[in-house]
Amino acid sequence: MLEAAVIALRLLQYAGAMVLMGSSLFFIYALPSSGEGSAAQSRWTRPLLIGAGLVLALAAILGIAAQSSVLAGSVSEGLKAETLKAVVSGMDLGKAAIVRAVAAILAVVCLLAFKPARRSWTVAAVLGAVATASLAWMGHGAATEGPLGLLHLVSDILHALAAAFWIGALATFFGLLAAPPAASAARHTVYHALHGFSGIGSVSVAVLVATGALNSWILVGLDHVSALWTTPYGRLLTLKLILFAAMLGLAAANRFRHTPALGRVLGDNTSSEPALRELRRSVVLETALGVGVLATVAWLGVLAPPMAM
Repeated sequence: MLEAAVIALRLLQYAGAMVLMGSSLFFIYALPSSGEGSAAQSRWTRPLLIGAGLVLALAAILGIAAQSSVLAGSVSEGLKAETLKAVVSGMDLGKAAIVRAVAAILAVVCLLAFKPARRSWTVAAVLGAVATASLAWMGHGAATEGPLGLLHLVSDILHALAAAFWIGALATFFGLLAAPPAASAARHTVYHALHGFSGIGSVSVAVLVATGALNSWILVGLDHVSALWTTPYGRLLTLKLILFAAMLGLAAANRFRHTPALGRVLGDNTSSEPALRELRRSVVLETALGVGVLATVAWLGVLAPPMAM
């Protein structure tokens, strides 16, 4: 039960940090800076970021308590002041959780204090990036020793930051695609946002593939390839790779089929609802797969990799 709570809270931290960072950046690079269609004019943008910040802060704090309880062997022992203090002050995992919680709270305060604008999105993105980078200390990268230790940690940080671009964009597309189909500006905003994300999305995928391959080489190694189907860690990693490949397929369909289709109907001034319906379906499936990937990552973090066996 305690391990399941740790995994669930890790998943919430991954999602909260990545939406806080990725969606804030999306508002800046993919949406108009002002006027109709901008993030400042949309009612759902600020609540999305505030919600992500609150989820992240709460999950980070509860995560400390859950991790402390796992280490102590029970909730009653884990919630004792001396046990919590040992996790927060004596473990990098606990220190990183405090950093995430503080970054999330500061982001929420900023979003509540300032009106929606690029300034508040920028601050939220920076704080979200700090929180996202700190996620590396929940994984195996921070525990790798020897000459590969720093390389693995940096790779984990880059992997998390690249994932945040993708996850944050998916969360934002939900809001954009929920706009009334009759709103012409909303349809054009979706189309231009898809184009705005395409270049950054390609870079994000390239970083994810490169850092993922490096991390797998460090944690599994060429000598332990058979562990991909003979150990719990390997089987879960294989599942993650399958889910990621499916996300790539849907992302490619969005870029090379759905986006051009939407552009054609907008140019012909014909009904865009069929194209938008296909986009909504694709985004829902891609997001579900993304949640699945984050869930497997959260679970992998509590399992021993083949190289540690």
